[in-house]
Amino acid sequence: MSIMTMLRKYEEFEDETGRVVRYQRGASGGLVASGAEVADDARIGAWAWVDAGARVESGASIGEHGWVEGGAVIGPRAHLASRVRVGRDAVVGAGARVGARAEIGAGARVAAGAVVPEDAVVPDGAVVARGRERHGLAA
Repeated sequence: MSIMTMLRKYEEFEDETGRVVRYQRGASGGLVASGAEVADDARIGAWAWVDAGARVESGASIGEHGWVEGGAVIGPRAHLASRVRVGRDAVVGAGARVGARAEIGAGARVAAGAVVPEDAVVPDGAVVARGRERHGLAA
């Protein structure tokens, strides 16, 4: 993994603990924090955020206004539609699809190839496999 190469300028924001975090804004307008790993061919939409410690793998895409929290992993070729939030330490597997405005809770797992419908809420620690729920997916 390499840090996204299309990045242009730095911006600094205060996180919830009051610590200042430096982000780089990409050509698309997305923001990637220092310490995040984003593959060169990953797509980060306008005003999407990738926090420090997050990893976005090859061919993955994050839609406009998406948010990937620290420790989360977005697998290869996974697609997150617009306004999706992926919680801390969650994993979205290879080729998974997450619909618009869905929320993936902290520590949740979306299996490779699974589909999370738009507006769905995957609770903290839940597992989604092949579009079906385990441990309480609410669509």
